Amino acid sequence: MDLHLILEGRRDLAGQLFRQLREAILAGRLAAGAKLPSTRELAAQLGVSRKTTLDAFDRLIAEGYLATRPGGGTYVAAGLAREAGPARAAVVRPLAPSPFWAGLPEALALPAGEALAPYDFRGGVTDKRLFPFAAWRRCLETALAAQVRRRSGYLDPAGDPSLRSEIARYLAFSRAVACARDEVVVTQGAQQAIDLLARVMLRPGDVVALESPGYPPVRASFAAQGAVLVDVPVDGKGLVVERLPDNARLVYVTPSHQFPWGMSMSLERRLALLDWAGRRDALVIEDDYDGEFRFAGRPLDALKSLDRAGRVAYVGTFSKTLFPDLRIGYAVPPPSLVGALRKARQVGDWHGCALTQAALAAFMAEGHFARHLRRARKHYADRRARLLTHLHGPLSPWLEALEPAAGIHLAARLAPGHDEATLIAAARPAGIGLYGVSAFYAGQPPVPGLLFGYGGITAAEIDTALAQLAEVWGRLG
Repeated sequence: MDLHLILEGRRDLAGQLFRQLREAILAGRLAAGAKLPSTRELAAQLGVSRKTTLDAFDRLIAEGYLATRPGGGTYVAAGLAREAGPARAAVVRPLAPSPFWAGLPEALALPAGEALAPYDFRGGVTDKRLFPFAAWRRCLETALAAQVRRRSGYLDPAGDPSLRSEIARYLAFSRAVACARDEVVVTQGAQQAIDLLARVMLRPGDVVALESPGYPPVRASFAAQGAVLVDVPVDGKGLVVERLPDNARLVYVTPSHQFPWGMSMSLERRLALLDWAGRRDALVIEDDYDGEFRFAGRPLDALKSLDRAGRVAYVGTFSKTLFPDLRIGYAVPPPSLVGALRKARQVGDWHGCALTQAALAAFMAEGHFARHLRRARKHYADRRARLLTHLHGPLSPWLEALEPAAGIHLAARLAPGHDEATLIAAARPAGIGLYGVSAFYAGQPPVPGLLFGYGGITAAEIDTALAQLAEVWGRLG
């Protein structure tokens, strides 16, 4: 039997022959039980050495595509029958994900893949131009040299011990959160920390209470665990504790700088939330995502620092202090959940990058992190002041600015008679990227507004963009 085989060039002839025969078998052109030419005949037919055909056949036999019969030649293995031709292809259907994943948008609220506008006010973005890359490079080189000396193997799922020690020291100093190294679990950002906490705490049907408006990826993480989500409103003092459902198993809050409106949760509300969680054996996840940048007033105590009953899991990230590409965050759960969280991390991806964790530990130990925070805080304070000057001035006919004490974004409510989508669309041709607050609401009517992130845009760019924005909106009539 002659086979339609074409070998190109003189490289990897045995590999080419193996792949073409395998494809012919899988496509049904060579049926189960079909006899193949001998290796000598096939070599002569193709003009190659017999070793080439022997190597290809040996591999096909080893992988179960061909079988030999003593004295009877080589055949396509039994059980590999396929129906050849277009009729078979017509019935093939792509696999579909579960309805939950199919229903999620490609990007949640702030599309990361979208091309940035020249003047972009995206929230949650830091300015890499402020980062001391020379110092970071030296820390990476030190960590790399240590990697060469270290024996190969998997690491502790909780993360690099030296980094956990540095995080514990930093939290004790800056946020009054007293914790030991062994209570810290390093994660791939705050989002993974929240996802791991959801895994260890929730069963399908458990009730989770969230601030509304709030951060869509966090909602998705809880919903993926089969939780029933209950939206709880926020006001000028933060989460309205008396609106919490009695049967909530978990409450997610952003008390230092509510996302997206920006207010801080009052001490009265913090104590009320802790009392509520203690009486109902619920976990409170405190996401302190950019509490390091505070520009007015006395820093409020973290919920974790007030927790005496073991009900608060503190979550932080270096994405908002250094840069998101680093993918390092951390969780400080109640002591009773540390073991489960370590196991969940191991089941998920075992541990993060040892090199970057060791480098970050050195970066913090040598004082670079603290110096970077002081420098970045000055720049962000200037940008915040410039932004507020425009919002209270030329842009005040359209916007009512809120003035949060912390964070690297602020929000502004729309004045009556104006529409989010219209204002955003009008700004885009001028190269100004704006983002609405309505996208962060779920389950209740949204309060229209705009979110202004100032982490990734300079003070001069803010002046240029917002002066132009006032002109653009002024032409809307």
